Amino acid sequence: MIRKLFPPALGLLLTLALVSVPPLFAQKPPQGDSLVSPSLADATNLIPALASDVSSRDVLNNVYRGLVKYDKNLNIIPDLAESWEISDDQLTITFHLKKNVIWEDGTPVTSSDCLFTWELMSDPLTPTAYGEDFRQIEKAETPDEHTFVVTYKRTLASALINWGFSIMPRHLLEGANLDDSPLARKPVGNGPFRLSSWEVGQRIVLVASDTYEKGRPPLNSLITRIIPDLPTQMMELKTGNIDLMNLTPDQWEEARNDPALSAAYDFYRAPAFSYTYLGFNQKDPRLSDKRVRQAINYAIDKEEILVGVLGGFGQAANGPFQPKMWAYNQNVKPYPYDPEKAKALLSEAGYADTDGDGYLDKDGARFVLTILYNQGNQLRELSGLIIQSRLKLVGIEVKLRVVAWQSLTKEFLDNHNFEAVIMGWTIPLNPDLYDVFNSEKTKPGELNYISYANPEVDELIDVGRFNLDQAVRKKAYDRIQEIFHEDVPYVFLYIPDELVAVSKRFVGPEVAPLGFGFNIDEWYVPADRRRYK
Repeated sequence: MIRKLFPPALGLLLTLALVSVPPLFAQKPPQGDSLVSPSLADATNLIPALASDVSSRDVLNNVYRGLVKYDKNLNIIPDLAESWEISDDQLTITFHLKKNVIWEDGTPVTSSDCLFTWELMSDPLTPTAYGEDFRQIEKAETPDEHTFVVTYKRTLASALINWGFSIMPRHLLEGANLDDSPLARKPVGNGPFRLSSWEVGQRIVLVASDTYEKGRPPLNSLITRIIPDLPTQMMELKTGNIDLMNLTPDQWEEARNDPALSAAYDFYRAPAFSYTYLGFNQKDPRLSDKRVRQAINYAIDKEEILVGVLGGFGQAANGPFQPKMWAYNQNVKPYPYDPEKAKALLSEAGYADTDGDGYLDKDGARFVLTILYNQGNQLRELSGLIIQSRLKLVGIEVKLRVVAWQSLTKEFLDNHNFEAVIMGWTIPLNPDLYDVFNSEKTKPGELNYISYANPEVDELIDVGRFNLDQAVRKKAYDRIQEIFHEDVPYVFLYIPDELVAVSKRFVGPEVAPLGFGFNIDEWYVPADRRRYK
């Protein structure tokens, strides 16, 4: 299923928003047909507070809504709210909710649901990775059913867009044990689609919601098939059994050069809001030495990965931001490929080949590094093979281990039970790095699973979060990127291009600054092109 980007934060506070969005179609589009797409991994939990994996967020982005959202040009616009005002001191936001929104079960969506969402997300006992921004709120009030007022302890740059987070139903979750709530498997939302069925490991079916405040979406359903490897997904694309697929560079070239596929599918290319990295568990005594991390960075040929893995469909990553973002530090350059420098750093850290077997050792133990990556991700697998071959040249033996997605996150990352991992993050449109790099975010289920800790970075993250002056924030983020270059919490590998094939049956797909798939609730299929009843 197409991933709608939901970064947890963005930009400076706006003083007022009363925005109308023109419809994609001049007339109401016809209803019918389904969109079938594959996913490498199944969802895990469909309660917004607990969902941190992409597969779960894909579902939630179509089922739940926030008070605000991004439009395709990255402007903040109303969603459940119809308007808002922000106080002169930038500490209080007053949201005015739409009056005709209901939950799937017919219960009205009110300011009480917003208040409950804040109470739940700010509760330290809630096992959520996204609670910290909500804890910056000093008080929240509900003057009436359709007015919600939040007052922050101090200015927070991401305060407005944080309310793009899914509002949750008080009447169904209040007092419930989240771990046992039926909403983990059967959400009750207020978005354009609702969950119809979930066959674990097989498929997730969302159907158009008749209770959606903006009107029933044109497509009857969004069907996600769990297909945990890309070659099988490609076979299904060729047979026409799926309508939309994110392609690897090799698959992109193959599909575009296949007359049958070119006749059946349109192809879209856009820079992804994501990056892939090699992350180090800094609880490992070997990897806690930054000289070792620097050496590994020097030993990896990123250009080889860009050409050999991405086929040129992407760019080198040199930190957690896209080069076109205002927070990107143009003066921090990628590590060059320099195996001799890598060997010198490893020697300085006490490693030597004492037995002449071609591998480094220390205190009688060979330097063996196990790198994990998730099952079915061919790009990460190929990146791992290149990393393995390059590290061998400097004396580090690499073992690659493929793990099913849910096991990787729950058994290994959450428990810090790993040495290194090839993973990726969505790049937040607002450069808030708190959840991923702050030293306090290392508990099970939180996102700093590499256990990175740098007091200066913690302070600079706060400068970026709590200051509304973009020049001040820019200076803080520039310094963070300089520190990352020295510390190497990750080897930042690449920012891929998003390569998407979509059946020509569909009218409405487009690429915008927000990415691809942002308007999926407006896609439709003309009657003469429909395939599914």
